This record gives sequence, C-alpha cells and structure tokens, in this order.
Amino acid sequence: MKEPKIKTLGLLLDCSRDAVHRPETLKQFIDIVAGFGYNMLQLYTEDTYEIDDEPHFGYMRGRYTKDELKEIDAYAASKGIELVPCIQTLAHLGGFAVWKSKLFDFDDILLAGDEAVYELIDKMFKTCAECFTSRRINIGMDEAHMVGLGKYLDKHGYENRSDIFLKHLSRVCEIADKYGFKPMMWSDMFFRLACHEKRYQANAEFDKSVLDVVPKNVELVYWEYYVKDKDKYDSIIKTHKKFDNNIIFAGGAWSWIGFVPHNKGCFATHDAAIASCLENGIDEIIMTVWKDDGAECSLFSILPALCRAAELSRGNSDMDSIKKKFADVVGVSFDVFMSLDAPDNIEDDDLFVNPCKYMLYSDPFLGIFDTTVVESKAAKFAEAKKKLAVGLKNKKYGYMFKTLSSLCDVMEIKYGLSVRTHRAYKTKDKAALKAIIEEYLDLEGKLKLFYDDFRNQWHKENKRFGFEKQSVRIGAQMCRLQDCRRILEDYVSGKLDSIEELEEEVLPWIWDWPLHKAIAHNTWLHTALIKYKP
Repeated sequence: MKEPKIKTLGLLLDCSRDAVHRPETLKQFIDIVAGFGYNMLQLYTEDTYEIDDEPHFGYMRGRYTKDELKEIDAYAASKGIELVPCIQTLAHLGGFAVWKSKLFDFDDILLAGDEAVYELIDKMFKTCAECFTSRRINIGMDEAHMVGLGKYLDKHGYENRSDIFLKHLSRVCEIADKYGFKPMMWSDMFFRLACHEKRYQANAEFDKSVLDVVPKNVELVYWEYYVKDKDKYDSIIKTHKKFDNNIIFAGGAWSWIGFVPHNKGCFATHDAAIASCLENGIDEIIMTVWKDDGAECSLFSILPALCRAAELSRGNSDMDSIKKKFADVVGVSFDVFMSLDAPDNIEDDDLFVNPCKYMLYSDPFLGIFDTTVVESKAAKFAEAKKKLAVGLKNKKYGYMFKTLSSLCDVMEIKYGLSVRTHRAYKTKDKAALKAIIEEYLDLEGKLKLFYDDFRNQWHKENKRFGFEKQSVRIGAQMCRLQDCRRILEDYVSGKLDSIEELEEEVLPWIWDWPLHKAIAHNTWLHTALIKYKP
C-alpha cells in the first residue's frame, strides 16, 4: 500500500440539526474513526454550545456544556484526534434568531456591522478558547445568500455585498486572532457573490480587490457532496488556487436525507473527489456527516463510507482490504452494515432517492407523490427487511437495523397506499375500500412499532432534546391515518356521499419529472403540508 498523502483526514459531525450526540456516543465514535485513521474531528455547533451571559444561545436545544466539551476534547486527544470547534459567525443561526431577532439581517443571517453582533461573536470565541485545546477553528460563513438585503439594507441602503461580506470576515478574523485561533471557512460565498450562482463555478472570476482583502491566514474549505466527475473537482480546485490561501476539501458521507444512509451512493463522489485532491496537492480532507431536516439517520450507519474514504486517501482502493479493515475496527462485516442502505434502494440507476422519508409523510388522501410510485416496487421493502435481518442479531448495533426493519414494515403498506385509495374511490369499488380500511388499521400499528424503535435509537445516541420534533411528525402521521380511515369508513357505510380530497385530480409532483420514478425530497414541512412553503 502507498504511503499516506493526506496530512489531515478529518470528520465533521452535525450537532445542530435537532440531534446533539451524547458525549458517550461521541467517545464510541471516536474510538472507531481513530481506528480508521482519522486525526481531526469537528463538532458542527451552530448555537448548541454554552456561552456565558447568553441563556438563549442553544436554549432547549441540548447544547453542550463547557465541561462536556472539555471532556470530549480530552478524550479525542487521548486517541490522537484533534477536536476542532466548528461554529457559525454569519448565517445558519436560526435557532438563536428565534430569541434575538434584532441581531439578524435576514432570516438566520447576522446583521453585519452591528457592534452587538461582534460582542456575541467574541463570546463564541471565548468559549471555544476555554473548551478546546486546538487553535484551529471553522468559522462557517457559508450560504449567507441574502446578506445585506434585510435590516442591513433598511439601515444603510444598498452596498456591494462582497464589501459587506469581506468587512464582516475581517472583523471575525480580528476576534479569532485575539484568542489565538487560525480560522478556516467555507468558500462558497466567494463564488456566490462573484458569479451570482448558488454553487461553485469553474469559470469564476474574482476581483483583485477581493483576492487582496481575504486574510491570508484564513483557510478555505471547498465543499462538494454531489459531483461524480473528477474533471469538475479538478477545475474548481484550480479556481480556488487563485486565492493565496490554504485549500481544504470537504466531501460528504450521506446521512442527511432521511432515516436511511446512502453509503454506496457517495462512493462515486468520493472516488472522484479524493483522486482529484491527491492529484492537485490538496492534503487536508474532511468528510462531513450532516443531519438535515431532523437528524433521523443513525450516526454509526455511515461507517462503511467513512472507512472507504479513509483508505482511498491512502491510495488504497482494494475493496477486500477495505472490508477487512472495517471488520477489524468495527467488529462487524462491511457488507452487513451496507444492508442499512437497502430500504431506499428502489431505483437501480439512482442511489440518492429517499422514498422512505417522503412517502412516510405523504398524505394518503392528497397523493402529492403518487406519480412517483410504481406499486410493484413495494416488494423492495420486504427484500430490504430480509437483508437487514443479519444485523438484527448484533448486540452493539442491532438497534439501527431494528429501526430500519420496522420502517420497511411501514413502507410495504404506505408506499402505494394513496394510489390504491384513489383508484378504489375513483372506480366506486367499496369492496376494495373495505380491504384498504384494514390496511390503514394495520399501518397504524406498524407505525407505532416503528416510532418506538426510532425513539430507542434516538435516545441511545443523542440527548433527548430534538426528539420532540419527531414525536410531532410521527404523531401527526398517526392521527392523519386515523382520520383518513374514519372518513373511508363513513363513505363505505353511506354516511358520506363523497370524499372531497379524493375528488381532486392528482397532479405530478414536479411537472417535468419522469412519471413513476422516485425522487430525492427531504423537507418534512413541504411533504406533510404541501400548501406551505418550507
């Protein structure tokens, strides 16, 4: 095997999207990833850490106490891992904006130029300096697309948004320097402001004034989780090198589109990205483990992708040796863990779709996703459950397999339930509707079992805060199923002459999307309540 070419192999764990991992969980995770060869861990904490004199910062969100952060820092160091704070100093502070809206420009974006904002940021760095041994820090600064267009605009009038962004960055870097930190930041905003695009553009041209103003000690983190084309990574890395700053690459271990991991789906992105990094002299790689829209996926479910990425960074692409490494470190077969992907794998040509999320929460009377359904594919969930069976026997990780096995039981019925309901109603087949009513009853019981298993998984890995959202979501689904069943019962018995929702024509979810093909949709609000914008 070739000698390692990557000096820093890091991980980023999302501890802000409802789930805040218990310190005991993090220690277990650290043991494993240290065995894989990772030497950096970033805890992505938007407002989920304690700050003196800011009681609403992380309020009711399960924030880490200072003592917990110090404990985790010491444990990581004992395993050869540098624990690096990963915070937000511009956008993505929506949890705190609920309480301190005066500090915000637009939505979750801080009001640049406001002295009270820099007092808050100073407190952020003070906590990090106290709790972390490392003096590297990720200051965020990503996806602040509307910076300068809210309260800032009202207060100052229109200003060049690049200027606003760079002035704010300068102030944040001054505070970082005060506490001895060397900052890194996500680089997408430079591209966004230069090209007016949401994503990275290879042909981005940066004004010399921008290149000159960016502090030289700021490391730029190029993130990309979706591209499978090495040439695209090559071109974006070369564009980054227009800056006189160290470049870090961040890829993704797909744990963020529902309950099911997508290990195999991200293999192709890792192949291309890591090969490009090795070829283009990028010697620091971070694998991100995000938890968008609810943190439903188990932290440990993406271990196969993390192990494989670590080996690729050392020049090893031999799957037999990768699987052996995984089994030696984790104590479970690589292939057994890969079965966790199975519940969402209903499209042979697309490993990034997530029917287990959007079809779980889709309304059985509104049928908004019915045009994506192929009824015969419900059998895929039974097949997935069979694959998961081996993992159920594992004493340490069996709970993850149990959660997804229960989800498969739910999906066998729920996946095509709306299609069957609409068809039976449209044909006035009351005999079929009576049978469907029994399906609703069966589904209500299976959903309760899934909820109990998912609840066990959550409380095993995370602090209790955040699960209240899951209770609301799944509880609402239970109530809606009961409501629909009762309406069907009234229709079949003759108490109702018609069902208003079922009289509506079902339109395609996306007008130009191919019919009968699964999608990737991960916003609960816009799934369960389709008339409300997420």
